[in-house]
Formats: sequence, C-alpha cells, structure tokens
Amino acid sequence: MNLSSITLRAKMVVDKAFKIAEVDKRIYGSFIEHLGRAVYGGIYEPSHPTADSFGFRNDVKQLVKELDVPIIRYPGGNFVSGYNWEDGVGPVESRPKRLELAWRTVEPNFVGTNEFFEWAKEIDSEVMMAVNLGTRGVDAARNLLEYCNHPSGSYWSNLRRSHGYEQPHRIKTWCLGNEMDGPWQIGQKTPQEYGRLAYETAKAMRLVDPSIELVSCGSSSSSMPTFPDWEAITLDHTYDAVDYVSLHQYYGNKDNDTANYLARSMDMDHFIRTVISTCDYVKAKKRSKKTMYLSFDEWNVWYHSNSADAQIEPWSIAPPQLEDIYNFEDALLVGSMLITLLKHADRVKMACMAQLVNVIAPIMTENGGRAWKQTIFYPYLHVSKFGRGVSLQPIVDSPVYDAKDFTDVPYLDSAVVYNEADEELTIFAVNRHLQEALDFECDIRSFEGYRVTEHIVMEHEDLKAVNTADQENVKPHSNGSAACSNGFINARLSKASWNVITLRKV
Repeated sequence: MNLSSITLRAKMVVDKAFKIAEVDKRIYGSFIEHLGRAVYGGIYEPSHPTADSFGFRNDVKQLVKELDVPIIRYPGGNFVSGYNWEDGVGPVESRPKRLELAWRTVEPNFVGTNEFFEWAKEIDSEVMMAVNLGTRGVDAARNLLEYCNHPSGSYWSNLRRSHGYEQPHRIKTWCLGNEMDGPWQIGQKTPQEYGRLAYETAKAMRLVDPSIELVSCGSSSSSMPTFPDWEAITLDHTYDAVDYVSLHQYYGNKDNDTANYLARSMDMDHFIRTVISTCDYVKAKKRSKKTMYLSFDEWNVWYHSNSADAQIEPWSIAPPQLEDIYNFEDALLVGSMLITLLKHADRVKMACMAQLVNVIAPIMTENGGRAWKQTIFYPYLHVSKFGRGVSLQPIVDSPVYDAKDFTDVPYLDSAVVYNEADEELTIFAVNRHLQEALDFECDIRSFEGYRVTEHIVMEHEDLKAVNTADQENVKPHSNGSAACSNGFINARLSKASWNVITLRKV
C-alpha cells in the first residue's frame, strides 16, 4: 500500500456545554532551583549589562514576562533537602558558602528568600516555597513561614523587618519537602516516616498562618517501585492537613524512536489518572467530603544533558548542569504534555515546567551575553497565553497507530479552552504523524458567530533542529490554513506539527 496516497482525516466536536473545569492559571507555573546556572548566570548576574539594582538580568526577566508565568517553585528540588534557609537572608557579605550535597557544588547564598521574592514580584509571579524535610523538619519550616508571612512583633518577623522588608511576603503556597521517596534524596523517608513528618509540619505551619495552602510529596515518578503505595500511605496521614499532592515526571528519546516518544504524553495521562484514583480511594476510606487536588510541580523533557554532567568538576559555583538543548520533536511532546494538563483541569490545579532558565529550560543564557528561546518556549508560551478560561471536553475521531510502548495512539492530540469573558475559543493540536498531514474538521456549531482569527503553526522538516543564540531555526508562524464556515472549522495540520487555532465572536 502506498501510504503517500492516503489522506488522513481527523474530526472533532466542541460544544460549550461539555465543560471539564475552569483552568487554574497556575498550571502554567515553572521552577527555579539552586542548581547549575538556573540562578547564578541565569536569572541573577550582577555584572551583566542588563542587570538591575538587585543583580537580576533584565533580558531574562523580559522573556519570563513574555511567558506570563503565574507561580514559580523555589528553592528546590533536591537542593532544598539540605538547605538551611537562614543562610540566604540578611547581609549578603555575611552569608556563608556551603557545600551543596544534592548537586555537589558550592552554594554562595548570594540569592535567598527575600531576593527571590523581589524577583518574582518583578515578573508578576507568585512564589511556591518548598521547605526542607530532609535534614530538617517542623521547627525550620514554621520559622521560615513566620519569617515570610507574619507581620511583626515576633523574633522571625522582626528579623525580616531588620533585613529591610517591613511588609510580610504573604507566600500562599508551600511544598512539604521534595521527592522524599527517592534514594538520591538527602534525608529520604519511608512513606510512613514522611506521612507523619509532613502531617506534623503542616499542623505547625497552619498554626502560624491558617491561610496557606500545602502540597504533600507524591512519587518522584510513575516508575518508582513504591508508586502508588506511596500516595496511599502518605495521604492516609496528610489527607486532612494538605490541599494538593505532587507529581513529577520527565521523558526522553534516548533510543531515537520518535513515534514512541511522541506518545509518552499518554503515560503522563495514565500517571495523573492513577494518582486521582489513589486520592479518591483515601477519600473514600476516610469518609471525607474533601477532594484532593494535584500539583504536577515538575514536568518536562530531560535526557540530552545527562552524560555531559559527569564531566563537571565538583565543588564549583554554578557550573553548567542539566543544560538540555531542545530540538523540534521535544517541542511537540511538550505541547502534548500541556494538552494533557488541560484535559485534567478538574483535578490538576498547579503545574511547574522544570525548570525556567538554563537547567532543562525554555530559556537559555550566556554568562555576560545573550539570552534566547529554546524550541519548547513556544508551546509553553501559546498555552499560557491562550489557555485561560474553561477547559472543554472535545469529542475526537482520529486515526491511530501503535508504538513500542503504546497502542491506539491518536495522531491528533488536542485540547480546547473557552474564554467566555473575552468571547475567545482556542484549539491546541499536535499532529503526531511523522509523514502525513491531517485534514482536520471541527464542529463548533454551539459557538454561533465565531470566526478564525489566527492559525499558529510550528513545523520543521528536521525533527532534530534546535535553536541557538545565533539562529532561531524553530519558531512558529501564523500562516496556517484554518477557516470557519457554517459552524465547521477546516484546516490542514502539517505532518509533525504544533497548531494553535484561535477564534472570536464577530
């Protein structure tokens, strides 16, 4: 059979009544860890020509603002499990240099809690603060919260004021440790140990500030041998004390099987569904009326840099670690991962692309030099910009394929967001087919009077094409073919492409 002679067609029905949930904008969050050049040489470089009065790079701030990142997790990550937060406050010249055991570097503590909070304000983002439940515990966590959020009149709040911050930071969202199931983690816990510690920490923190929301550590990935028992056991302790449970997952294409690689968002979907089921099991067991929500606070592609990091000299300051250079096929998978988050908007309320700058990141920099956009910058930008509103449940009829690890993989992967206030409808779509375009038809008859305003496409003949500081090889254009007539959208979705179709009422 000559595949080139086959016309592939995919159909979809979108109705404004088929609502999943309002999208919490915090699913477009990100992550900054004291790791590699994420902080030093990434967001912070006092000697850089664009540096502001705090030492933060304005060129990086502009790129982050373009992404409109609503919340950023800080300061880790594995780093937080050995971090003494007191080292990062007060006069910078008095702060100690510490051996940082998670990544075997030296942490100079030039940037700490207050500086990061100021940077987050500059880019109009909230902070998701993580506390150390590895080498520390209840006391350090409640003291950090008092330092950050209590107005005045106590030791830690007055110390903050003496450091030049009269007003409390009022940080709302707090993570109870990081990946405590992992043998690589400093202070790894059994699920029973973590559940008890997290519960007691949550109890103390809520006594300091009842208004906060708390995230309990879930499994470090769906491949952990303790998954999903970890969630079931830890939530048995923490269910009534926390608001979210975390998920972490990274994907790679080491075997260069692109068809299988682009299907990995189906594994992400299965991971989310399993965690939801486990949460609901604990809810039923406790006869609770409370619904546990999910914080997918680490997700991305991560595999390009793994071997290179073995060459880094230990105990240096801000070496180039985990600096994946992303290609076009990585951007396609990132688009599908974002689509997967939108499909679960009813339960996934926060998510963080890990990370934001230099370290497995959409933004790259040169020390003392330029900043530029990686390929994955664009799907992240598009969904953050257009994915505000209500996530709708599309009915999809797509041809499918089988891959090494997956069966019945739809060539069309799609999510839809309706912004009623702005009378805007957006369709996000990935064509996973590597050789053929998809003839796409979408029934939107419930959206009377809506017309296509733009069809953004990202495509490239070379799936391995990358962007550099010198040349942006992979970037979107607005020359897509989508058109609307009599309540139907028709478009041709190029082979291996990322598509954003926006419509407005006219």
